[in-house]
Amino acid sequence: MELPQLLATKFGVSVEAFRLLLTLLAGYPIAAIYHRFVADLVAKPLHHLYFAFCGMSLCYFNYGMDTYHSLLGIGVTYLLVLLLRGAPLLLLIANFIFNMGYLLLGYYFTASNEYDILWTMPHCILTLRMIGLGFDVTDGLKPEEALSKDQKETALRKLPSFLELLAFAYFPSSFLVGPQFPYRRYQKFTNGEYRKHDGCVNAGLKRLGAGVLYLCVCQVGLSYLPDNYFLSEEFAAQSFIKRIYFLGFWAKFSLYKYISCWLFAEGGLMCLGFTYKGKDEFGNPDWSGCSNVKLMLLESGHTMQSYVLSFNVNTNQWVAQYIFKRLKFLNNRNISYGATLTFLAVWHGFHCGYYMTFLMEYMIVSTEKQIDSVYTKYVLPKYGETLNNSKIYGVIYFLCLKSYNIVYMGWCLTAFVFLKYERWITVFSAVNYYGFIYMLIWAIFYRGFRYYRSTQPKDAVTSKEATD
Repeated sequence: MELPQLLATKFGVSVEAFRLLLTLLAGYPIAAIYHRFVADLVAKPLHHLYFAFCGMSLCYFNYGMDTYHSLLGIGVTYLLVLLLRGAPLLLLIANFIFNMGYLLLGYYFTASNEYDILWTMPHCILTLRMIGLGFDVTDGLKPEEALSKDQKETALRKLPSFLELLAFAYFPSSFLVGPQFPYRRYQKFTNGEYRKHDGCVNAGLKRLGAGVLYLCVCQVGLSYLPDNYFLSEEFAAQSFIKRIYFLGFWAKFSLYKYISCWLFAEGGLMCLGFTYKGKDEFGNPDWSGCSNVKLMLLESGHTMQSYVLSFNVNTNQWVAQYIFKRLKFLNNRNISYGATLTFLAVWHGFHCGYYMTFLMEYMIVSTEKQIDSVYTKYVLPKYGETLNNSKIYGVIYFLCLKSYNIVYMGWCLTAFVFLKYERWITVFSAVNYYGFIYMLIWAIFYRGFRYYRSTQPKDAVTSKEATD
């Protein structure tokens, strides 16, 4: 029995999960070796060779011969960029279809009812990275004045070599679970543009410590509330209040599993000095340039929108830049937003749970915007001064929104975790479909409210609002 398998058995986790954890932690010694032996080397190909070798070795450590899938993806993307650079639209279409098509075929042939740690996991990261590279190359062919601010920062005027592309694609601490970043960031890093700033190691070790804390909380929490508990009769027999709060706390602990992995990855990148973002408000170096989670917003937020803004940040930024903003020609933000969420669902795989999750995100975020609009326009102007001066209202307001934040996260994450319809619908049924009922009640009220407002004479409405 191999050492990783022996250790995994001892700690009570799968060998695949243990290899994943070791790979994420390997980013820290890789960073130390880079600073000690490689960073000062003048020959840039040696930098690229170091990162390509480390990343490919770690990929092989996890997936063995299945590493050829990522090598093939990188090789074909390089050939497409090399051969079709003179035909930008054809390059974009061919590159997008190949990378997404290969990923979806991988999902199809490796599909199961559970989350399996297979070669498709890093390949979904690679897919976005290679699609983004295609966009950056075609942006580099456009005149400067035709580019947006984001595009100016990522456009590639010169093609990378195959070795550079390998190093970019297999960059340690990022190829396995993210975060996403454009080739230009890798280029600036290897050119030494970030080395003049200090504090990267301290920032990275703090992120590592946060990752350990979140992993411990996750393991303890899920030991009390494992996934299969929510499919049991014991859960269904609990009171309704207990059911929805148990589901909410389970969702928190489940999110911490992803967050801990991202924190380990970010810490490794910070220790390399890769994540420089600029100066903070106090003039100190800000090393959060590749942060995939905003911990303060995640923990202090009280809406579903706060989760969207604080969770999987780099992937959201990627789809905003390369999908949402490039659908501007549709001239409809709702259609563009819906198309972007559909892309994200497809990118995750074929399980219907993904599509339900992103449909719920679209519906819930829209509902929250409607509620906020009604509250801001019609409640605060009339009762705002009284409410703001009431300490009791402040406490009630906080408790209600925080409870909503916890409880509704359980509803939203259920389909994402349980994947198969017969599994997540069982959990939905056990909590009396409260998520659907909440949105249905609001939709009926909101339509009725808007109809009522539309029947009022405009002058009367204006006069009433002025009086209020």
